[in-house]
Amino acid sequence: MSTVTLPDDPLLRERFGEIKPPFAPQAALVEAHRCLYCFDAPCTSACPTHIDVPGFIKRIATGNLRGSALRILDANVLGGSCARACPVEVLCEGACVMHRYNRDPIQIALLQRHAMDAFHASGEDLLPSPPARRDLRIACIGAGPASLACAAELRRHGASVTIVERRALPGGLNTYGVAEYKLRVAESLREAELIRRMGVEFRFGSVIDSAQALEKLESEFDIIFLGVGLGAMQRLGVPGEDHEGVINALALIAAYKTGRLHGIEGTVVVVGAGNTAIDAANAARRLGAETVYILYRRGENDISAFHFEYEHAKQEGVQFLWRRVPLAIRPDAHGRLLLDTVQVQQVGMTMVQVPNSQSTISCNMVVPAIGQSPLSTLMQQFRQIEICDGRIVIDPATGKTGNARYYAGGDCVNGGREVVDAVADGKRAALAMLQQAEAAHV
Repeated sequence: MSTVTLPDDPLLRERFGEIKPPFAPQAALVEAHRCLYCFDAPCTSACPTHIDVPGFIKRIATGNLRGSALRILDANVLGGSCARACPVEVLCEGACVMHRYNRDPIQIALLQRHAMDAFHASGEDLLPSPPARRDLRIACIGAGPASLACAAELRRHGASVTIVERRALPGGLNTYGVAEYKLRVAESLREAELIRRMGVEFRFGSVIDSAQALEKLESEFDIIFLGVGLGAMQRLGVPGEDHEGVINALALIAAYKTGRLHGIEGTVVVVGAGNTAIDAANAARRLGAETVYILYRRGENDISAFHFEYEHAKQEGVQFLWRRVPLAIRPDAHGRLLLDTVQVQQVGMTMVQVPNSQSTISCNMVVPAIGQSPLSTLMQQFRQIEICDGRIVIDPATGKTGNARYYAGGDCVNGGREVVDAVADGKRAALAMLQQAEAAHV
């Protein structure tokens, strides 16, 4: 699929040991037998891809790991990644009926991973024989979860699919942006490889950045799916942020996951308090930083990160500086950075600076993590495709844009949600494309 060699750094693997180790076979059987196999399955309803949770767990309980994996894959082709990266505490496991009886929820994610790891280790293909061929050609722009799910569903039904990706590796944020202790690069790539073996073509290093490039795709394909994610990380807007010691959170995570960053020294300041900020702060700690601060303009109760992520960061040794914002970044005489900050408070709907509250943090690295920018201006050039607040506007039932030849899904539509939401978007769009193609041939 790619000529890029994955890093094999034993120290990196040691530092980024998994938060939740996999089940041993006997432990998986015991946990599977705890499930009540609810007929109404609130866990299934809580999953955006509606995996048949009781069904796949029952198969684990009977020793049918292959059948369990196939049941998962029927709903979610990225079931392995989702088992690791999904916030199950607020999705399937959060909906488990065991909570009603003051008991621990079924460990659905670890059971799902158990089945999926066995399937991938077997080397089995999802399409052992080619599907009936359709005269339908689809291009997916971007190789993230939405496009991968869309492509897989289309291939199941015989469509010809090509994924166009500007980077060297597939997987989108699964590969480049999810913390290594949650989802390793190799695990993301093996799912993309499974989809490639279904007959999906990948074109890497292909940038669609002009009307001419888009027109070329339109001449080659019948329908185009936009799985382009979000834009670049937002800038802090303070003097000195172009200093080489300033690296945004997604760039930091991608650098160590792809072997370009092996260690960090001294003090790191992460600006922002979302889940990506937490991942970057934890990574800095694991890469060797002695002190890691998260600087946030609001209070502890206002962070956008999940509560369990916040608690994890505290366990990693990350320190939080509340109601404080950066003013400027400047180098000192010793090659370090000086981050000037000020205390703020909310007055009405406005954040105002507290007089005489300025302070300076001496650090080695500043990591902005205040979200990603809206879509690039190229999106505005797409014919009859409406953009609202930087997001592509679609029919939520089909993923179709205002242009019948364009569908969209994932972060470019929802503004940045979970992997499983992107998978659901991609699959939904694929089914709508197939229905559109059938209607056109009636």
